[in-house]
Amino acid sequence: MYYTLTAPQHLQADIHLPASKSISNRALIIHALAHGSCLPQNLSDCDDTEVMINALTNMPEVINIKAAGTAMRFLTAYLAVNEGEHVITGTERMKHRPISILVDALRYLGADISYEGEEGFPPLRIRGHQLDGGAIEVDGNISSQFISALLMIGPVLKNGLELKLKSEIISRPYIDLTLWTMHEFGADAEWSDVDTITVKPKPYEDHPYLIENDWSAASYWYEMAALCPEEEPKIQLEGLMDASKQGDSVVKYLFSLLGVKTAFTTSDGKPTAVKLLKHRCLLPRLDYDFSGSPDLAQTFVVCCCEMGLPFRFTGLQTLKIKETDRIEALKAELRKLGFVIYDENGETLFWTGERCQQSEAPIDTYEDHRMALAFAPASFRHPGLKINNPHVVTKSYPHYWEDLKRVGFNITENK
Repeated sequence: MYYTLTAPQHLQADIHLPASKSISNRALIIHALAHGSCLPQNLSDCDDTEVMINALTNMPEVINIKAAGTAMRFLTAYLAVNEGEHVITGTERMKHRPISILVDALRYLGADISYEGEEGFPPLRIRGHQLDGGAIEVDGNISSQFISALLMIGPVLKNGLELKLKSEIISRPYIDLTLWTMHEFGADAEWSDVDTITVKPKPYEDHPYLIENDWSAASYWYEMAALCPEEEPKIQLEGLMDASKQGDSVVKYLFSLLGVKTAFTTSDGKPTAVKLLKHRCLLPRLDYDFSGSPDLAQTFVVCCCEMGLPFRFTGLQTLKIKETDRIEALKAELRKLGFVIYDENGETLFWTGERCQQSEAPIDTYEDHRMALAFAPASFRHPGLKINNPHVVTKSYPHYWEDLKRVGFNITENK
C-alpha cells in the first residue's frame, strides 16, 4: 500500500507535536527503577514507547519490542538488574542489529545474559539480579543508547558506576539528555572528567513528571516551511522548550541558516509554543557534523536537495545500523527524485548539485519511520509524490498523516 501526496499552496498550521520519544523512554525506565506509583505525564503515544510501557507493566517471560531499538537497549540493562528471567526479542531487522557492546559491558558488571540465536545479536536471555557495579570502559563512538542504558542503571548498582568513554565521543547531546533526565529524578550523576561519567549509588526519587514535546518531530515542519512556495507560511508548534536538552533542538539553529527562524512565546520554564518565520536563504552550501543529532540527517539531506543547496554532512556512522541502512536508503530514494548523492566510508554524505532523470516510482520507506517523515515534505516540489508503507510513522509520530491532511495536504491511499 502507498500514499499519493500533493502539498497545499498555502500552509497554515497549529500543530500539537507528539511527546518526546527520547525523554519518554528514559523517564519510563527511571520510573520503573524508582518503583514509582505515578507514570510520567504526556508520554509519547508512538510504537516505541507503547512497547516499553507494555513490557514494564506486564513483564511477560518473552518480551517482544518489535522494531524499537531504544527499548531493546534500555530494557536489556533494566532486566539485568531486576530479579527474574526473561527473553527479549524483536523483528527480523532487530535480530540483525548488533548489541554485543552493551551485553559485554553488562556481563563485565556481573550480568547474566546469553544469546538465544546468533552471537552478538538479539534475542537475549537475561537472568536479572543485583549487580555490584564499579568502573568500566567503553568506546565513545558507539550508539549513545548503549551508554544511556548503562548510565540509567547506575544509581541502583551497589557501588554505583564509573563509565569511561574511550576515543571520540559521538551523540554527546543524547548522553547529556540521559544525565539531565536522571537528575530530574534525583540521581547523582556527573561528568567527572572530559571522558568519564560518575554515577553514585543513590535511589531514584519518584514524583510527578511532565514530558515536553518532540524536537525531532518539529524538524519535519521546519522542512515544510523551507520547501513550501508561500513567502509567509503560518506554522505554530506546541509543547516545545527553548532550553530543551533534546539533541535535536539544534534544528532551530540549522534551519535558521536555511531561512526558517524560530520565535518562542514567553514561558516560565515549562513547554511552550514556537512560530516559524520564513526568510530568504542566502547560504551557498551547508556543511555540518551530525554526530550529535544523527536523527536529523534525513530531514536535511532531503531538504537541501529540494532547495538546490549543495551539502556535505559528516558524523553519520550510526545511520548504517538504524532501522535500515539510512545512507544507502537516502542515496537510492533521492535518485528517484532526480538527485545523485554520494557517501564516503559510510559516514559522510554529500551532494554537489548533480542531477539525474526522475522516476515515477514510489519512495520506499524500508520499515523506517524517518524515511516517510522526511520525504513527505518533498511533495511541495513533487506533486503526486508516492510513499510506500506510510504507516511506519507510528514508530515516532503516529498522527503525522492526520496532521498533514488537517493543514491541506491531499493524501490518497492506493493498494
